[in-house]
Amino acid sequence: MMEVKFLKSGVEIVLLWFIYYKILLFVESTRGKQVLKGLLFIIVLFLLSQWLHLQVMSWILTKLFAISVIAFIVIFQPELRRGLAKLGEYSPFGLVVGEERVLDEIVKAVYTLSKRNIGALIAIQREVNLDPFVESGVAIESVVTSELLVTIFMPHTPLHDGGVIIEGNKVKTASCLFPLTQNPNVSKTLGTRHRAALGLSEETDAVVIVVSEETGTVSLALRGELYRNLSAEELKEKLIALCSKTITKEEEKRITKDENTQQP
Repeated sequence: MMEVKFLKSGVEIVLLWFIYYKILLFVESTRGKQVLKGLLFIIVLFLLSQWLHLQVMSWILTKLFAISVIAFIVIFQPELRRGLAKLGEYSPFGLVVGEERVLDEIVKAVYTLSKRNIGALIAIQREVNLDPFVESGVAIESVVTSELLVTIFMPHTPLHDGGVIIEGNKVKTASCLFPLTQNPNVSKTLGTRHRAALGLSEETDAVVIVVSEETGTVSLALRGELYRNLSAEELKEKLIALCSKTITKEEEKRITKDENTQQP
């Protein structure tokens, strides 16, 4: 009986430390890092005031703790949303593009737009469901073709602003709103499309393709990193590998690792 209790305690300690470690790693990469340091300082101050029996200080800090939960949620709202989205990475609802024909149509459309310096933003759903962003757009539900994608992004058309979401072999929606990246280290030269591509890739595992309206260059965003100036062959190769159902995170890193790519 004693051994079972000891084993349970050991497992609980390991789990708690693992969760604590993961939280620290997550916060380390967010804009709320400095805020968390401030909250920790207040906690230390509260414990110190309790130990020294500073009644007024303890009373003030106690009242602050009463609203700390709400303040934490408000301050870390983007980070919490991103964390919850990552919990859905193994959702059975996410369908991965498997047909090479679909990828051929996407690449053809992207470089048709690139040659004309027409901006575009295309998200390919993988395992994480993109329904929260689908709701912000206009339903299309049509088979992926290069002609359809080019038409959607043509200037002065009703759907050219925003992003397109592709699920399986269909263009699910167009004119979708994607969250802008919260990464303070992103280059100031990047426009809204690139920031939206990075933002969606930070919150989901989607593969996001961007065509620059200014230069016509093609970039790919994945897990918060931007791979720029891709040729048609490079883009096709990466899409085939990244849209495979059996790909691992280690393989993702190997595929996207390229000394010639530029990070955001």
